[in-house]
Amino acid sequence: MAGRLEGKVAVVTGAGSGIGTGIAEEFVKEGARVVAVDISGQQEEIAKRLGSDCYAVHADVSRGADVRSMLDAAVSHFGKLDVLCNNAGIDGAVAHTGEYPEEEFDRVFGVNGRGVFLGMRYAIPKLLENGGGTIVNTASMAAMVAFPGMPAYCAAKGAVAMLTKTAAAEYASRNIRVNAICPGPIRTQITDSLPPELIEGVVRATPLGRYGTPTEVGRLAVFLASDESSFITGDTILIDGGYTTL
Repeated sequence: MAGRLEGKVAVVTGAGSGIGTGIAEEFVKEGARVVAVDISGQQEEIAKRLGSDCYAVHADVSRGADVRSMLDAAVSHFGKLDVLCNNAGIDGAVAHTGEYPEEEFDRVFGVNGRGVFLGMRYAIPKLLENGGGTIVNTASMAAMVAFPGMPAYCAAKGAVAMLTKTAAAEYASRNIRVNAICPGPIRTQITDSLPPELIEGVVRATPLGRYGTPTEVGRLAVFLASDESSFITGDTILIDGGYTTL
């Protein structure tokens, strides 16, 4: 039986750990061939473990030249591009807005906001050449509710939500769908690096009472990348254990 992404070629950024690894794993499981992109070097181990259907690329998503190269790698290695998952992200410093360092704001926004823009900027022409495709951006529930001490992260994730809606409106008539996933407390290296009192407070306030997993987010990404979601575009879909219902 064919997988839900059989025959599709996808680029997944931030694939070296956390949610990106979960997406890459679920995509390969569902029949996609995946370009696993990361800056850490960990993408090499992920690609090795997932086999010939996964190809590792080193890239800094805040740099246009790197983004163009990672997308070119999908075409040169697997022949085309059908899906882009703009997932790479960092948390940054924890400090209130009036104390937040300028250079840290630029660093966080460069990866989390500019990186998503660059991914879409250079993927969309390739998707159009291929007759269309899908883009799945990783935003956050921080695009919808505030987290004091994380102004750069919240601002960037809010930008991802609106970049998603704008591109979806621009390219719907040309067979490109664009959606964003908005994770809540998912157990990753990012959540592990945050002050324990901050993240543990979020988990305690989550109605389902636990962390989510990268695999659960990966399954949502599969749905949005597949033809099963063919009438969904421009949406920001929460996967937060009910946190934002309160």
